[in-house]
Amino acid sequence: MTPPQRKRRRPRPDGPPPLPSTPPAPESGGEDGDNKNPERLYVISGADGARAELDLVTLIVARAAPPPSVTPEQAALLRLCPAPLSVAELSAYLNLPFSAMTALITELITAELVQARAPIVRQALPDRSLLEAVMHGLQKL
Repeated sequence: MTPPQRKRRRPRPDGPPPLPSTPPAPESGGEDGDNKNPERLYVISGADGARAELDLVTLIVARAAPPPSVTPEQAALLRLCPAPLSVAELSAYLNLPFSAMTALITELITAELVQARAPIVRQALPDRSLLEAVMHGLQKL
């Protein structure tokens, strides 16, 4: 199998396009998070820097419906998690980085609108009595 061949660019006969004198205006991204403006993430994350101890697998569950006083990002988060969702899932659904999600969730925890739960940890070893019961059941077969 041969690698794809690159095509060489040819110079334009009329020369390169002129550089714009002013930077282009930022495009509006709408509600679906298409806008990749770094200032927007700063506004979401707040300025105080206080963060809750959250991990990627920490489960977040909403306690109530979104009140009218919350930001659009917080309302979207509250609508997403009537059932427990991990911080990683919420970050992917809202298309926000983990650092912005922790700040957003911290504000909601402070306002008592969401609850953070540790993930369910399975025991490393099964119960000995369960293993003995399975073993005796298999011996009776």
